[in-house]
Amino acid sequence: KNFYFQASNPGQFENDSDVLWQRGHVPETIAYHGRVGINTDAPDEALVVCGNAKVMGRVMHPSDSRAKQNIREVDTNEQLRRITQMRLVEYDYKPEFASVMGIKDT
Repeated sequence: KNFYFQASNPGQFENDSDVLWQRGHVPETIAYHGRVGINTDAPDEALVVCGNAKVMGRVMHPSDSRAKQNIREVDTNEQLRRITQMRLVEYDYKPEFASVMGIKDT
């Protein structure tokens, strides 16, 4: 199903009967409670983009240093000791997953 909305009037949609799209709590935003697919009609995550995505601003992620405070150096020898206790593995992707994700080298 293709969705169309007008950025100049958030919340006004071509098909007003689609109740999953709603005005956002922040002005000039929209919200969709479900999965969204771009160039796919079978998204299996909250947002699936099949193709290139262009970002003109920032992408924030929990591991981003801009989201952290009290960053400090640690004892390298202690961390290396911990790493030697980790379980390290190698793996191959399942063929059905690799084909859906477009992964050539599994």
